[in-house]
Amino acid sequence: MKSVLLVDDSSTMLMSLKSTLEISGFKVDTANDGSVALDKIKAGLKPDLIITDINMPKMDGITLIQEARKILRFTPILALTTESQQGKRDEAKKLGATGWLVKPVTGTDLVKVVKQVVPGA
Repeated sequence: MKSVLLVDDSSTMLMSLKSTLEISGFKVDTANDGSVALDKIKAGLKPDLIITDINMPKMDGITLIQEARKILRFTPILALTTESQQGKRDEAKKLGATGWLVKPVTGTDLVKVVKQVVPGA
């Protein structure tokens, strides 16, 4: 079973995405900001995919991407955000983001993208 780490400061968004992914057969861990997610990764969590919001308190998604990339060099990381600015996208990509999804995203579209970036999903 492939695993996904979801990172978002919205508990509603976390619950919605988690249930969509679990129904599609993924094991899902969650974190409500980048620093909690990074702590889980440093503690040994090795998800097959990270999906992170960009705008969060404490540690934003851009910083999480940069820091997670130092530990999980080849794990795909998707940004899922309301941000649509090209500058933010370019920065995330430069720091190691695999892809960028703009909220709201349907469950079908999310699962489709996840299956594209996670080998064997």
